[in-house]
Amino acid sequence: MKNIIPFLSVTVAAMCIGLGEALPLLPLVCHNQKLEIQNKLGPGQILKYRWGSPMVESGELKFNAKHNYDTGGGNPKTLIFSIYKGSSPLDRYSILAITSFSNLPCKKGLLSFVAKNDGLYIEENGNTANCGPPILNYFATSHTVRSKPLTALFPSPSISSSQNGASSLRSSHWKMANLQLSGIIEKMTGKDKDYRYMATSDLLNELNKDSFKLDSDLEMRLSSIILQQLDDVSGLAVKCLAPLVKKVGEERVVEMTNNLCDKLLHGKDQHRDTASIALRTVVAQVAPSLAPSILVTLTPLMIGGISGQEMSQGIKCECLEIMCDVVQKYGSLMADDHEKLLNTLLLQLDCNQATVRKKTVTCIASLASSLSDDLLAKATVKVVKNLSNKNAKSEITRTNIQMIGAISRAVGYRFGTHLGNTVPVLIDYCTSASENDEELREYSLQALESFLLRCPRDISPYCDEILNLTLEYICYDPNFTDNMDEDTDDETPEDEDDDESANEYTDDEDASWKVRRAAAKCLAGLIVSRSEMISKVYQEACPKLIDRFKEREENVKMDVFNTFIDLLRQTGNVTKGQTDTDESRQIFCTLSLHHSPKWLLKQEVSKIVKSINRQLREKSVKTKVGAFSVLRELVVVLPDCLADHIGSLVPGIERALNDKSSTSNLKIEALVFTKLVLASHAPPVFHPYIKALSSPVLAAVGERYYKVTAEALRVCGELVRVVRPSTQSMGFDFKPFVHPIYNAIMSRLTNQDQDQEVKECAITCMGLVISTFGDELRKELPSCLPVLVDRMGNEITRLTAVKAFAVIATSPLHIDLSCVLVNLIAELTGFLRKANRVLRQATLITMNTLVTAYGDKIVSDAYEVIVVELSSLISVSDLHMTALALELCCTLMTGKSCSENISLAVRNKVLPQAITLVKSPLLQGQALLALQGFFEALVYHANTSFYTLLDSLLSCAKPSPQSGGVPKQALYSIAQCVAVLCLAAGDKNCSSTVKMLMEILKDDSGTNTAKQHLALLSLGEIGRRKDLSAHAGIETIVIESFQSPFEEIKSAASYALGNIAVGNLPNYLPFILNQIDNQQKKQYILLHSLKEVIVRQSVDKADFQNCSVEKILALLFNHCESEEEGVRNVVAECLGKMALIEPEKLVPALKVRTTSQAAFTRATVVTAVKYSVVERPEKLDEIIFPEISSFLMLIKDGDRHVRRAAVSALSTFAHYKPNLIKGLLPELLPLLYDQTVIKKELIRTVDLGPFKHVVDDGLELRKAAFECVFTLLDSCLDQLNPSSFIIPFLKSGLEDHYDLKMLCHLILSLLADKCPSAVLAVLDSLVEPLQKTINFKPKQDAVKQEHDRNEDMIRSALRAISSLDRISGVDYSHKFKSLMADMKRSERLWGKYQTIRNE
Repeated sequence: MKNIIPFLSVTVAAMCIGLGEALPLLPLVCHNQKLEIQNKLGPGQILKYRWGSPMVESGELKFNAKHNYDTGGGNPKTLIFSIYKGSSPLDRYSILAITSFSNLPCKKGLLSFVAKNDGLYIEENGNTANCGPPILNYFATSHTVRSKPLTALFPSPSISSSQNGASSLRSSHWKMANLQLSGIIEKMTGKDKDYRYMATSDLLNELNKDSFKLDSDLEMRLSSIILQQLDDVSGLAVKCLAPLVKKVGEERVVEMTNNLCDKLLHGKDQHRDTASIALRTVVAQVAPSLAPSILVTLTPLMIGGISGQEMSQGIKCECLEIMCDVVQKYGSLMADDHEKLLNTLLLQLDCNQATVRKKTVTCIASLASSLSDDLLAKATVKVVKNLSNKNAKSEITRTNIQMIGAISRAVGYRFGTHLGNTVPVLIDYCTSASENDEELREYSLQALESFLLRCPRDISPYCDEILNLTLEYICYDPNFTDNMDEDTDDETPEDEDDDESANEYTDDEDASWKVRRAAAKCLAGLIVSRSEMISKVYQEACPKLIDRFKEREENVKMDVFNTFIDLLRQTGNVTKGQTDTDESRQIFCTLSLHHSPKWLLKQEVSKIVKSINRQLREKSVKTKVGAFSVLRELVVVLPDCLADHIGSLVPGIERALNDKSSTSNLKIEALVFTKLVLASHAPPVFHPYIKALSSPVLAAVGERYYKVTAEALRVCGELVRVVRPSTQSMGFDFKPFVHPIYNAIMSRLTNQDQDQEVKECAITCMGLVISTFGDELRKELPSCLPVLVDRMGNEITRLTAVKAFAVIATSPLHIDLSCVLVNLIAELTGFLRKANRVLRQATLITMNTLVTAYGDKIVSDAYEVIVVELSSLISVSDLHMTALALELCCTLMTGKSCSENISLAVRNKVLPQAITLVKSPLLQGQALLALQGFFEALVYHANTSFYTLLDSLLSCAKPSPQSGGVPKQALYSIAQCVAVLCLAAGDKNCSSTVKMLMEILKDDSGTNTAKQHLALLSLGEIGRRKDLSAHAGIETIVIESFQSPFEEIKSAASYALGNIAVGNLPNYLPFILNQIDNQQKKQYILLHSLKEVIVRQSVDKADFQNCSVEKILALLFNHCESEEEGVRNVVAECLGKMALIEPEKLVPALKVRTTSQAAFTRATVVTAVKYSVVERPEKLDEIIFPEISSFLMLIKDGDRHVRRAAVSALSTFAHYKPNLIKGLLPELLPLLYDQTVIKKELIRTVDLGPFKHVVDDGLELRKAAFECVFTLLDSCLDQLNPSSFIIPFLKSGLEDHYDLKMLCHLILSLLADKCPSAVLAVLDSLVEPLQKTINFKPKQDAVKQEHDRNEDMIRSALRAISSLDRISGVDYSHKFKSLMADMKRSERLWGKYQTIRNE
């Protein structure tokens, strides 16, 4: 510590370490104590002291020097100890500490203060043995200790730990920080303002450090100084408050709050703003645990500031802003003050000052979310009563209307009970307001919009009236009359000028536009919240909306556009997956389509286009962007609706792309629309306008802004398809456009210095150009194709280039690739070894197309390399990749260039992988089909021995010592491959195989059940594809397997018999029917055989003989009442599939049995109807449509099994044929919702002896009902009112059984996406069940399955919360914000939530 001079001051009552600051001394404890000072700092270190009373004695002690002092019973003496850095006092570091000596007993003899490197010690008679660690640690035993460690004065960091944990106090970093802080505090109180500013800035930096700590004395000093600085360097001082309130104790926070309140209420006017900001900072940053302490004094003072008669407007406004912050954050903690605060605020609504009223509205709205229902009702009644006073000032009335809207936005669905008193008053004000009172109408419409969005369930009775009101005021423009007729599409430039001059009317005092804007937004609120009213909106509102496209105020026009876009999007939502051209819908056009939203929209397309064309002639860029947005959404909803209007739209597109005043946004919107319309309409529609369209689009390809260029290239891709949709002549000369398109794209393709998006679009587009115009670009191909191959060498563009060559290879023009084929195949072969999965998949697809088209031009050596690479890609871990690899293998074997070397490579490399693959239970879908094709190709083209392959497949059924038996599902895959192999090998080989399989079944001594199992499945697969009647007695052999003791053998025999019958129905169907009649014990298995026959016939559209149909139906209906549920399910599926074959007979027969006395029969026929519903259009649809209600109304049947079957049938109809049931939904939905409720009569207790088990027989019914609702929300949203379902049905489901909770989480996520306003309206009530779910913990003795299930439940709830968090306006819900805050505080939950968000 060179050049550091300690300066020590000690008193028997107190020790003061500071910068010449006098501290109050405690009474003298010992008057006869001998004291000594010793310097043990180290060689060369000087201890400087000053003591006495007054402090007149001073001196310096060298190392090891001592100085004695005898108190002598005199007055208290003071010893000052300070540290200097160098000799200048400005450079010194100071520490302030007070340590009481009151618990230090008087000592006989000498008491020495020894300054050492690691602290200040006390010695008794030269002995430290009994005195322990440094003095500060000794005094730490006293409750009056308030000190910093003196060891900060010395360099040694190695201080021994003490019993009271003083080691943390002696952290060298912390000590030096406090030395520095003392200097900062000194400068903050200096005379120079620049020094004060810099010191405050330094303090802010220190406060923001995580390691910063304070003791009570520094807390007091800092708090006091920062509050003083609010009047000096106010900006920095306020910033210091934010971290300070987090690091000081409760006493200091309360003290600062009180001081700030005093400054605000009684301080100088010029300091009021600063005090207000500071107070709001304290409120925002204070720890939640300290909030109650500051609210005790803060709330009454703020209420006094708001209500005080002597308070100025400025003070009231500041107090209102502060209380707004307080109630938003801590409203639930101040319930005792709610009523007093509410009464105070309600009085301010009558204040004459507009600013006070405005801030009062905001404050009451913030408070409303935490008010009890009684106080909320009191506030609403008071405001409505104010509105009923017709003599009130207009500005007071407007404030109360704003208040109503603000409360509804804050409390959501809770306001619904007050709509009956509120809505009529608002509508009355809106219609009766004076002509000049536009603000009154505006506020009324805004409040109604809030009701629609936040109380969608309770507002239902008023929706029609609100719709009429919005349509009236969306046209409200008393100061301007436009009687001009709509212009025609062929309007001349002079007409255009007239339009512009007509819209030049302006009036700065005209505020009617506010009413029109509010009406448009209110209508938008109705559209997005009332999906069931879409058809009505089209009939009544759509024409007026289209007419208002001519709105003269641009901002209002944008709102009109946005409202119409909302209407289009809602139409897309409620008709998702439905098209009016479906055959299944055409048969009901007279019943439903003429009232469907899409049909109604189609009727308005001409008017929309005519009105939009006027807007595209406007000068305003913003208007034209909005117009293109409308057109884009229109094409998304009705893809082919503009076929008759392309000619009128092309000039608008040209102007948008060519006009020098056009912005990038306008060009992008125009190009996006052009791309959509080109892709969604038939090419001949555009042929008359290709020249007009191509010029501006190709010019846009050369734009400097990359987003415009990329969109232009995408349009070029669609333009290429339109210019030449096929290679056959269509009467349109495409040749003039080939080279301009090619040149424009080539210039971008060869340019390396451009954005990646542009590069990829250029490559894709060039692939389309070569594929479409290759015969006209023969001279250009040698220069173009190498560029595309070169792009394959770039990691960024190689995937796009690979896909481009796939397009080129599939071209019907057979493009000449000889100049690049060798390099292309080499590059692609190398890509098969890359780790990028998407690249490998694209490569396999491209190579397949290349081998198909150019196989004879590829050398054999390249094929052999490819086969080796393919073998490594065939794996059950990636079935999609496997399917592509096997398909390429088949292409290689079936190609003209297939040689013995290639066949040998396939057999050696790929076949072993295929044999391994066929044993996998995961094999299915496209991979299984590809594998079957692979075995077929091996026999047909690769000269592979049939018997060798057959033996390889059949041997798969042999159990291995390592893995045991083959999975059952794998046997089905093997059997299909065996069947394909036999058919490919010819009749002789097939016949011998069947005989061999029959021999396996005859071998009773065989113990290998897997072998018998595979034999049965193989016979079934072969029999389904080929008539096996030549093999006499095969059916008898198969049916003998019904006697097997193994269930899987019985099932396989049933499957085999049914499929063999499919191959020859006249021969085998009577046998099956006779067996069902005669073999009572085998009926269930034989019914499965019959099911295989019926299902296959329904898929193949094959007919039965009439006698067979009658016999089958009689048989099935006889088993409808079977006691076995399995039998009833099989019968139902058979009846359902029979209905597809013979609908005229089945539908009436099923309907008659809906009134059967037997509940099992009613349940079976309803289930049969469910099985009759398939995705494809069927003749059955037309026949069953009038009778659907007879089946679905069984949802109110007295038997729960019947109700569950009806719910399941309704769900199936909603999924596959929603149009058939839409008309019934108003009657069905209440019945369906009722099935989601827990029924106590279905809950029973089973006595199991030692314990009792509760069984809920209604659980499966509730689960089916929620699943049905989920399906209806996805397919029939236009017929549902989600608000009536969410509360109470969805809410109860969120608190129900585990399975139902998971399902309700999915429904909630779907609603958050499709009906956010309905969810937002009741969000507060949904938070509690979600919070319980994510915080639930299983019992300590719970098994692993329970823990896993709970984890799944938590993740499911977090997904729902994630969906809710994406809703716009979710911040209105304080409960949801609190839920998110709680999750953030839990590392476990927040980590899971972030993982889910990133999925």
